[in-house]
Amino acid sequence: MQNSFDITTLVFLALAVFVAWKLRSVLGQKTGHEQPPKDPFVRRETPPLRPDQAQDKRDNVIRLPGAANDPAAAAPSAAERWKDIAPPDSPVSNGIEAIVRQEPAFDPQAFIGGAKAAYETIVTAFARGDRKALKNLLAKDVYDGFEQAITEREKRGEKAESNFVSIDKAELTGVEVKGKAAQVTIAFVSQLISVTRDAQGNVVDGSADQVSEVNDIWTFSRQLGSRDPNWLLVATEAGA
Repeated sequence: MQNSFDITTLVFLALAVFVAWKLRSVLGQKTGHEQPPKDPFVRRETPPLRPDQAQDKRDNVIRLPGAANDPAAAAPSAAERWKDIAPPDSPVSNGIEAIVRQEPAFDPQAFIGGAKAAYETIVTAFARGDRKALKNLLAKDVYDGFEQAITEREKRGEKAESNFVSIDKAELTGVEVKGKAAQVTIAFVSQLISVTRDAQGNVVDGSADQVSEVNDIWTFSRQLGSRDPNWLLVATEAGA
């Protein structure tokens, strides 16, 4: 019984020695130069990049449109925005800026396009005696003057016709802002066939087949910030 115990003990001791030897060979020994275990949550400093690496890093940056460091996002100056309409620091350019400060969506080029359409509509509506169309486009005192001229023409039994051949020029010549009231003046040059006939159909003014150049200076006005987007014609005069 004792011998059996001794043999078993020796076998287990031999196994323990063998296991210790294998662990030592796999894990190695401490030399005094081991690094301490790393904490994954500790912030580490990024090593400085070499010059060639720094260039690559800069090239890989994606700049979003409109970002502060995007050169293309810089807002153009007033001189650039309105250079095709008015000289920099001119009364017209400064007037446009005054409107934009109150209504940033104001676009002078789009305004000129709308003014040309209004000009043609008003001239042809006046010739037809279309009071309804005129009333929506004219300030009250201007409408009263147009309506009176239409009434007098009707009393004489006359009829007018106006047909546009072209609008050759629509130039902003004045922009003024006083408080919320804005006024924009445009000089128009158009080619127009205009004729007025009496009750018998005889031509009493103009020509039915001759094109005439017409120069008009019209002023439109609007209260900035108003919910009503329409500009009304507030003054007309013949151009030179």
